[in-house]
Amino acid sequence: MNAESFLNAYIDLNLLLFAGTALWLALRAVLTRSRLGPAFRPQLKLLNSMTLLLTLSPVLAVALTTYVVSHPPTLSDMLVAQYLQGNVNMSATRLESILGLREDLVQALMAQTSLWSQLAVTVLILGAILSIMQSSMAAFRLRAGLRQAYIWKHLGRVQIRISDKSTVAFSTRGLFTRYIVLPSALVTNPSDLRLSVAHELQHFRQSDVECEFLLEALRPFLFWNPAYHLWRREVRMLREFACDQALMTHGRRDIRAYCECLIRACALATQDPIRFVQPSPSVALVDRRELRRGATLARRIDVVTTTQPQGTHLFGWMLVSGMLVTGVFSTALLMQRPGDWSHDRIMLSTIVNLERMAHRNSVPDVNQTAVTALQGGFMTLSQ
Repeated sequence: MNAESFLNAYIDLNLLLFAGTALWLALRAVLTRSRLGPAFRPQLKLLNSMTLLLTLSPVLAVALTTYVVSHPPTLSDMLVAQYLQGNVNMSATRLESILGLREDLVQALMAQTSLWSQLAVTVLILGAILSIMQSSMAAFRLRAGLRQAYIWKHLGRVQIRISDKSTVAFSTRGLFTRYIVLPSALVTNPSDLRLSVAHELQHFRQSDVECEFLLEALRPFLFWNPAYHLWRREVRMLREFACDQALMTHGRRDIRAYCECLIRACALATQDPIRFVQPSPSVALVDRRELRRGATLARRIDVVTTTQPQGTHLFGWMLVSGMLVTGVFSTALLMQRPGDWSHDRIMLSTIVNLERMAHRNSVPDVNQTAVTALQGGFMTLSQ
């Protein structure tokens, strides 16, 4: 893959993330008004799958256009066809300039001849380096915290460790081993200890840690994209709702004890003297962001205390998943660059040339005007 192809794939990824986030928010607004709204576990599965799909979508789009659909209809081709049918009230020259914005952007970033293109590339590179440094520091801090914690129990390939420095229970994983780290304060409270372990084990069942690793790996490429941060916030919110709901649905645990455990976990987290914590590839019982947004904790308690959804609604979720996947793939194909010159493209180019010729003929020639003035006579006023 050359530099231009990589840049186009990078642009496709960011545009698809914008489109995917917009589609998901619109779909979630519809779900909240339906029977599927209170079911957070299927929503989390769908969102985790869409995270992986959006990551691979530029590659999948290239594979589809190479091996399945050689010349798919693109958005630019559709706009040209609508213009030729008279449905677009715009000059051909302006339409051509709008359709060529992406190509102009790619060429400017590749050539690096303008100041804005140099600044853009510099910001992207520095932001990526800073994100990689932050993720590396977080990984080293996480590794050091695991080493300082001592092993308490083994549950298969899951190690449960006790830490004197951690104030919030969290889970993470290595290449082969999974870890649950519990604050030492939980040892004196067996009820909270059992609920915290059950909560973190549920995160492993939902593959939340792996999804968090994937989102963290995407951060150096998407750090500037607001859609990435919105998507990540949606994933983190749904994973906690789904985990709480799963424990209340299948675990048959005391609802009041679980809510009190969440409140006590928040109280312990507020005692952490670290005010700024780098993002780390781990999943905690209580996210520190919830301390700044009390509404998130309140919603978690609402999820736990409200009536749990009944039934799987398999057909409904298949329909929702199909709509979302179709929307993402359709957007990916529509964003592809047009291929060879088509009949509509040739017609548009002809109209553009005619407009330029008409504009050139309508502008008076300065040299010809000067000659005409010299060859003409002068009128003098005489008394």
